[in-house]
Amino acid sequence: MKPSVLITAGDPLGIGPEITVRALKSRAVRRACLPAVIGDPAALRRAGWTPGLCPLLPEEAGRLDFSRPGPTAAGGAASLRAVLAGVRLVKEGFFGALVTAPVSKEAWALAGAPAPAHTDLLRLLEKKEPLMLFSRGPVNAALVTEHAPLRDLGRLITKKLVKEKAALFNSALKALGFRRPLITLCALNPHAGDGGVIGREEIEVLAPAVRELKKSGLRVTGPLPSDAAWAAHLAGKSQGLLCLYHDQALAPLKTAPGSVPAVHWTWGLSFPRTSPAHGTAFDIAWKNKADPSGMESALLFAARLARK
Repeated sequence: MKPSVLITAGDPLGIGPEITVRALKSRAVRRACLPAVIGDPAALRRAGWTPGLCPLLPEEAGRLDFSRPGPTAAGGAASLRAVLAGVRLVKEGFFGALVTAPVSKEAWALAGAPAPAHTDLLRLLEKKEPLMLFSRGPVNAALVTEHAPLRDLGRLITKKLVKEKAALFNSALKALGFRRPLITLCALNPHAGDGGVIGREEIEVLAPAVRELKKSGLRVTGPLPSDAAWAAHLAGKSQGLLCLYHDQALAPLKTAPGSVPAVHWTWGLSFPRTSPAHGTAFDIAWKNKADPSGMESALLFAARLARK
């Protein structure tokens, strides 16, 4: 039986409704899952939704000016309500996975949201420390810290946190079908600290974490300089790359060769959650320019995880 997947359509003034409806028309998506969507009915109808496409759970935003896409309190409130309702429905067992179209941090702030974005909200609702991951073809990268300022990394990255994130990453990779995945840990400093000359995080935090992870039975290597770690991963020498901060993962991932879109996913919750790895793109919203391939990939990935 095909898994059921619930989509939250994102900010109604962004590209979320457009990419959602276009992705739902994909034959590959229709073959892989039984979708439903929750979002603003006016935005979804404007994007081309019809009753024959999939069930629609309405979350109305009120009057919106689609000629002026951008962050608004109304759009933020509607997209927030959709996510809250979506999480509840998935947790109650009505759907096997959640796929979230892009929301605006600025719009959520205008709406008084309790968290700045999806992952932070899911952490709050689930009372768990999840793992943020990105997959693109054979590339699987996970983050130890998420949206953290670079100046704070030395304080935030602890041996305990690295070990927790590595354990979650190992579990996530197993869910993708790797029986004994090998994880490469990236270093924080250039040249992995050059023996402590450039920085001591590799000596005092990262290398001890790797030793303890190995003792627990996980296959982990590193810390390696970021360029070497990425080169090895792209060559297929590891199944997962554990990155310490946002751009250490995202910049190489998004610029690596290949046309397969990246998928952003969250692991360690009580349900699978995926999302296209891009934002609301207000600048091209409602201009018939939005590319649905990222949403298609997110739906197919969610269907894959929902079967586990």
